[in-house]
Amino acid sequence: MAEIKGKGKIKIDRERCKGCLLCIEVCPSHRIEADKTQNKKGYAPARFVEEVKENEKGCTGCAQCATVCPEVAIEVYRAK
Repeated sequence: MAEIKGKGKIKIDRERCKGCLLCIEVCPSHRIEADKTQNKKGYAPARFVEEVKENEKGCTGCAQCATVCPEVAIEVYRAK
């Protein structure tokens, strides 16, 4: 049986995100990074790294990123 790498997934609204990157600091699984491209307002928004490589933890769905986001730009989805 294959190991499940992550129990959660997040969606970041890149146009709402102002690039404060607080979500990166609180993510225990290190699944968020700064995007290299800017949004329409000129901010470099956060980006969810969905692809999980060998020996990495996937998103746990803990919602710490969404809780800390001052722009309410992150939605968290948990696997059932």
